[in-house]
Amino acid sequence: MSSGTGHVHDDRHLPPPTVEEVAKGVFAYVQPDGTWWLNNTGFLASEDLVVSIDTCATEKRTRAYLDAVRRHAGAMPGVLVNTHHHGDHTNGNGFLPGATIIGHPRCREEMLRNGLLRPDGIFDPVDWGDLTLAPPVVTFEERLDLYVGDRLVELHHFGTAAHTTNDVVAWLPDERILFTGDLVFNGGTPFVLMGSVAGSLLALDRLVELDAAVVVPGHGPPCGPEVFDTVGAYVRLVQEHAEKTFRAGLTPLEAARQLDLGPFAELTDPERLAGNLHRAHAECAGARPGAEIDMVAAFADMLTLNGGVPLRCLA
Repeated sequence: MSSGTGHVHDDRHLPPPTVEEVAKGVFAYVQPDGTWWLNNTGFLASEDLVVSIDTCATEKRTRAYLDAVRRHAGAMPGVLVNTHHHGDHTNGNGFLPGATIIGHPRCREEMLRNGLLRPDGIFDPVDWGDLTLAPPVVTFEERLDLYVGDRLVELHHFGTAAHTTNDVVAWLPDERILFTGDLVFNGGTPFVLMGSVAGSLLALDRLVELDAAVVVPGHGPPCGPEVFDTVGAYVRLVQEHAEKTFRAGLTPLEAARQLDLGPFAELTDPERLAGNLHRAHAECAGARPGAEIDMVAAFADMLTLNGGVPLRCLA
């Protein structure tokens, strides 16, 4: 399986980002086409406060996002919530120097340990711009209630590694709107290499229990809760395949080449399968959710599965 030949970095053919008002004063900022490093953000506005959910991967994309926030909310965000530490969601934090940044403790730890994430060589070349590391300054373990005017926003970490070790969701119970971060990809291949296969399934169960009406995923267009079925079915397929191939002594790359993805073959970035199987095989060997594994080997196998060329990135 391969996602094709190499790509020249040219995002001019992509549709521009869109702003969708999913409830009064609640906005999803959607960056097509939702593949590697093209994340969604969001913002909420009251008379006296604007809250941003994540930033973007590059200076250019973050500045465009903040311009959209100013147009629709009339002010810059005073609070920024990071759903996890990955650079497509946090690289732009430094463009909000006056904002209070909130996240999970391990989000702060990973950002300080890894620095700015600009993985040239693995992905198509990107013009990252002038970025400044800005980790969360307020952290919480399981739940933090945030009020935007009279609107309650519940921030939750579900107590397990899933997409990463530090995933946070923003839940608006009155409007039943859920910002999931990268616990959910809509139209894209789920990615659990830096988290947990088993933990992702547990987190999805918690998301289902919230009974959301509108889901704003980390990548891909806003949707309904049916997206949880798709993500869960893919992750369970990976888990079941890993159990068989681990017992058979296959490597993750060999296992990836054997798997028929069926209805999931059309999801974007299918080479993530190799990384997901690295995590799944590690769990079959007894690794705890979120435990350190060989990331270099996992990304090397994803590159191999991608035809030996850098992964497609149009950030």
